[in-house]
Amino acid sequence: MRRPALAAVAVAGALVLGGCGGSDGSGSGGGDAELSVGSAYMPQPVSDMAAGFLTITNDGAAADRLTSVSSDAAGQVTVHETVDGAMRQVEALDIPAHGSLVLESGGNHLMFEQLKRRPKQGQKVPVELRFDRSDPVTIEIPVKPATYSPKTGH
Repeated sequence: MRRPALAAVAVAGALVLGGCGGSDGSGSGGGDAELSVGSAYMPQPVSDMAAGFLTITNDGAAADRLTSVSSDAAGQVTVHETVDGAMRQVEALDIPAHGSLVLESGGNHLMFEQLKRRPKQGQKVPVELRFDRSDPVTIEIPVKPATYSPKTGH
């Protein structure tokens, strides 16, 4: 029971130290939503869990939802929302028409659990994003230093 608690503390630390923004990743889905992905990054993990941050922009006339995420680098990737400082796993997150879904430190984010290996700074983690209406989008999330903050670039 102690090990999951330590992992949770390590991930919480990474969430506090990270931020939103960063490097690239893009793609588009089918349907009425027109999705692109950018500002993706993962702080270098310090345990067998990691957080992922990115922005999904919808330039289309129809709303969509991020429904699931997978990666060969992790046994499981879950979608979390943060409300009043408490994070919880959710089934999906909305992407408004002509708007964005921002996954950022201290807010909504991805959790990579049961990492098969700990990615190092400079590597990229392949990820597939799946949506309610649009086709899946595959991106590579760059791994940044554990203390990376997009506002300062380090």
